[in-house]
Amino acid sequence: MSTAADLLRADLREFAGYKSARSDRITGDVWLNANESAWANEGDAGGACRRYPEPQPLALCQRLAELYDVAPDQLLVGRGSDEAIDVLVRAFCVPGQGAIVTAPPVFGMYAVCARLHGVRVVEVPLIDTAAGLISDIDAMAEAAVANGASLVFVCSPGNPSGELVGMASIVRLLQRLQNRAIVVVDEAYVEYAPQSSLASLVSEHDNLVILRTMSKAHALASARIGVAIAQPELIAMIRRCQAPYPLPGPAVVLALQALEPAALAATAAHVEEAKTERGRVQAALETMAGVGRVYPSAGNFLLVRFGDAEGAYRALLASGVVVRDMRAMPQLDNALRITIGSPEDNQRMLAALRPAEDLAA
Repeated sequence: MSTAADLLRADLREFAGYKSARSDRITGDVWLNANESAWANEGDAGGACRRYPEPQPLALCQRLAELYDVAPDQLLVGRGSDEAIDVLVRAFCVPGQGAIVTAPPVFGMYAVCARLHGVRVVEVPLIDTAAGLISDIDAMAEAAVANGASLVFVCSPGNPSGELVGMASIVRLLQRLQNRAIVVVDEAYVEYAPQSSLASLVSEHDNLVILRTMSKAHALASARIGVAIAQPELIAMIRRCQAPYPLPGPAVVLALQALEPAALAATAAHVEEAKTERGRVQAALETMAGVGRVYPSAGNFLLVRFGDAEGAYRALLASGVVVRDMRAMPQLDNALRITIGSPEDNQRMLAALRPAEDLAA
């Protein structure tokens, strides 16, 4: 039996989930099985929205499988990575008994989904080193074993840390937690990283889930296209916990357009420009007197410590520049996270910090 089958909640092992009118791939030209309106809405020019969408849109799954170099049955699409996180917690954590492991400061939805489900969050804090904020992978493994956690979330590139966890470390974690826990590697920002996706490991490890998204590099944040990649058995398990129609038809159409060759080429060019800008902005920030530290980043953002974070934040807002205030997060009481924008946006941000720099000097 696989790790996923062992860890699936016992009360869900015979649970088939909701079977919608579109669950079976049947053909016909008079559709009277889903209680849809016989007439299109006046605001829907093509009339496509009166029909429920495919639960797992075949064309989109095939294109994403090609993009990520996996088989279509190794992939589940849903409403952003948030939905994948949520269904993983629901499938593998018993309410009031289960536990997950995270490495804060990190993306908050892992803990939010767990706590909403009545699941304990075991935290193994990142270590602040000369090389950056680093995950203690061995401590995460030990924490998972000691606390009976069924899910371990690794954000790589880390948000907000910018850390890129190496393949060898992930393989070591997978091996240590074989038959004990599922390792979820969130690769929302991997397009901006020097290391490619770890999706190639999925076929070798039945306790690995990779999360991908079209919200960042593909610039489709509003379309909410997220992807979970794992072995087919695990994908089938979490699909039982998913809503019947996770992706709206118009969002699917938009995603397919974004996966056309010309669009992918433009996306690749924008990613390269963002990486170039990341280096330029980091170098500029590091020359400022009011900046305490700029952490290395494999994402499309920089985590920055300031001597006066409040002053820097107010100076940016006064210039109409909005960044993410990280001061409420553990270890980050003087830090802001700055997304890499266009060259013009970045220049405006840097210019807005100059008065704060002058005051600090």
